[in-house]
Amino acid sequence: MTGLILFGIFLAAVIIMDLVMLISLIKQGDERRRMIVGKTSTYTLLGMVGYFVVCIVESFFRGYKGINPFIILASTAIIYCVLLFGFKKKYGD
Repeated sequence: MTGLILFGIFLAAVIIMDLVMLISLIKQGDERRRMIVGKTSTYTLLGMVGYFVVCIVESFFRGYKGINPFIILASTAIIYCVLLFGFKKKYGD
């Protein structure tokens, strides 16, 4: 039962992080804000490309299992939010 509760909390956190990601991408701002969102997006893309490379290498050795879209969405949201808050703290937005 506690595992189900923890998964529900994790799912709610991922949904909130997805909303933060979408809002920050849609929201307009000045040059500093665009730089922060641009850097965050670039590093998130690099992180996800790294994840896909690891998945490809793993599937080469273990056989193709498929990629779970929930894991992709959750890891993208986590990476994006951590980087966004880090760059906001560093560059002051």
